[in-house]
Amino acid sequence: MIRRISTKWVMAVLAVVVLPFLGFAWYVDAFVSQRFADDVVRYHLLGHAADLSDRLDRIVDERRQDATILAQVKDVSLCLADRDRDARIFEEEVTSLFNHDVNSGSAQFIVAIDEGGRVFASNNKNSDGLPLDPWTLGAIAERDWAKEPWFREAMEAGTASIDAFRSDLIHPDADVPLEKRFHFGFAARVMGQRAALEPVVPVGLVLTLVPWSLVQGEISDYGVQSRRSEVSDTGSKRLYESSYSWVWADDSDTILAHPRRELYQTRVSQPPVNLPDMVKAALNSDWDMYPDYSFGGVEKRAAFRHGKSREQGGFGWVVGVSVDYPDIYGPIHEITMTIAKATVLVLMLAVAVTIFVARRTTRPVQDLEAFTRRVASGDLDAQVPVHGHDELSDLARSFNRMTHQLKENRAQLVKAEKDAAWREMARQVAHEIKNPLTPIQLSASLLKRAHDDGSPEFPKILDRTIDVIHRQVRNMRDIAKDFYRFAGEHRAPVPVDAGQVLDDVFELNEAWAESEGIRLVRLPTAEEPAPIVEADPDELQRALVNLISNAIEAIEGGGEIHGSVEVRSNHVEIVIRDTGKGIPPDVLERLFEPYFTTRSSGTGLGLAIVRRIVEDRGGEVTLSNAEARADADPASGTALTGAVAKIRLRLRTQDSEAT
Repeated sequence: MIRRISTKWVMAVLAVVVLPFLGFAWYVDAFVSQRFADDVVRYHLLGHAADLSDRLDRIVDERRQDATILAQVKDVSLCLADRDRDARIFEEEVTSLFNHDVNSGSAQFIVAIDEGGRVFASNNKNSDGLPLDPWTLGAIAERDWAKEPWFREAMEAGTASIDAFRSDLIHPDADVPLEKRFHFGFAARVMGQRAALEPVVPVGLVLTLVPWSLVQGEISDYGVQSRRSEVSDTGSKRLYESSYSWVWADDSDTILAHPRRELYQTRVSQPPVNLPDMVKAALNSDWDMYPDYSFGGVEKRAAFRHGKSREQGGFGWVVGVSVDYPDIYGPIHEITMTIAKATVLVLMLAVAVTIFVARRTTRPVQDLEAFTRRVASGDLDAQVPVHGHDELSDLARSFNRMTHQLKENRAQLVKAEKDAAWREMARQVAHEIKNPLTPIQLSASLLKRAHDDGSPEFPKILDRTIDVIHRQVRNMRDIAKDFYRFAGEHRAPVPVDAGQVLDDVFELNEAWAESEGIRLVRLPTAEEPAPIVEADPDELQRALVNLISNAIEAIEGGGEIHGSVEVRSNHVEIVIRDTGKGIPPDVLERLFEPYFTTRSSGTGLGLAIVRRIVEDRGGEVTLSNAEARADADPASGTALTGAVAKIRLRLRTQDSEAT
């Protein structure tokens, strides 16, 4: 349980400052940052997917336009229209033109093919200006292009698009990257005249094969990653670090371009990729977010955009852009950590300031507490140092005035306490002496009556009376000794048979009880175990004498007093029951108060002395009204409806003996 004020202050400040701060941090992390991150990621992924898709569409349009322009060059038309296979006067010009276009990067192979599928001219140099190897030149020249599925379409419709495919125009043993073995291309029809007066007719076509490295390069260098250098904040840089792009075919299920080249031509819906939900999403929409997915053991988010369809002049490629989950929520974690650090800093400052203020505030209280202990121990010269003019200073001044007044009144209080103590002791002495005088007086009266009547029992009564007088005188002597030792230690307890003490008390008061018409009934005590307690036998006897005396005085017109001693688990219970009128409820609670009495005579110390004697030995004494059905005497049938006094003392056992 928290007791110190400074600790309560610190906890209050923590509750007021830290809890709202933590709540704010939780709100920012769970709602603001989460939603912000989702919106940013969605915006960037969708935007860059659209950007990349548009750029690839522009590349396709440009390469198609290149093929169309080449097909309209007059030298190409004349080259294909010349049927004199020996002359071929335009072949050199066309080859030079094709080499120039290849060198500019518009295509890797450009071929002029007549309407029969035969090659009339092609580039003989690569993009670096170096001659093509003989194997490639032979593969181009010897190929029957008329058998290609796009050939007839180009001759009839004017143009044909050739989607990404693995080309066989490069030597299998050539050391080139995988993306350079794949091409996409365009075929444009060439119109010409066979002779001056003949009509313009299709004479062949121009085929341009674009290296797939052009698309793969865009995938590797463009997209989100290409913007990395434009981003200045740390969070966005982390977002871009894991992003990458890819291209699928128009069936939304075939990978055409990917950072992992080994995935070329792999089915997305089948192992090892196995992401059929992404295929469904791409088939159901032209531009949207993919469902969140896991690839390579990493959770990811991605967006896609379909390029121009074949009807619009494109290939219908599906461009995707992805980013890893850890990088998405990196900025959120940074914000959370920033808030956590700020919380710790604020907490430390709040605790430091609170501890400083609490110590400055509670120091006067601690000083006051220390001086209060000094005053409580009797040092009335203690004066609390006073600093300032606040409420605590006023309290310290009041404390000093109080100790000054206590010091002035101390002598009077000590004198008054001594007088009161002496008066109480005198009353107790008088009360204690009165109890043994009563049986002495009654025994003497009984002896005189037996003597006057000439009773044959006179010798016996004389002996009993003398014995009673001796014991009561000895008792009064012990009372005097007890009051002499009142301010000192109690006499050491000894083993006492509680039943025997009760028997002695009944015997001492038998004559008095008979004179009042009261019968003393001593109920039997079980033999095992013996009711042995640790007590002073004389003190215990005086306590029981007080109870018996009160019971005799409370019974009017005769009656009975029963006494019993029983062993109850670990204590001994001495019970005194009478047939008196009982105790009024308003009196019952005050009977053990010193000087309280309901009679016109007496000091009211009897029961107070009983309680002191019993409780000093670790016991308990109670007074209550009896219940008739519970306290009926089985021998006489008398219903005891008066008062019940019970004394409980600890039973002396083998353990207590050893102790």
